[in-house]
Amino acid sequence: MTSLDLTPRLTDPDALFEALVAAHRDLSPEASRRLDARLILLLANHIGDAEVLAEAIAAARAAGEGA
Repeated sequence: MTSLDLTPRLTDPDALFEALVAAHRDLSPEASRRLDARLILLLANHIGDAEVLAEAIAAARAAGEGA
């Protein structure tokens, strides 16, 4: 069984954030949500492990509960 690895690996997280912001620029809220959904599905397919994805979903949900 593989588990979710939360070790930071992005060499330039600010550049990734900027790319995400740029991808959403000029999109309607609905188009922005569709873009997010497509990106999530592409990355989930890349990961390909349902247990790891379930851990990621739980971690993301837990992180959002404190907001």
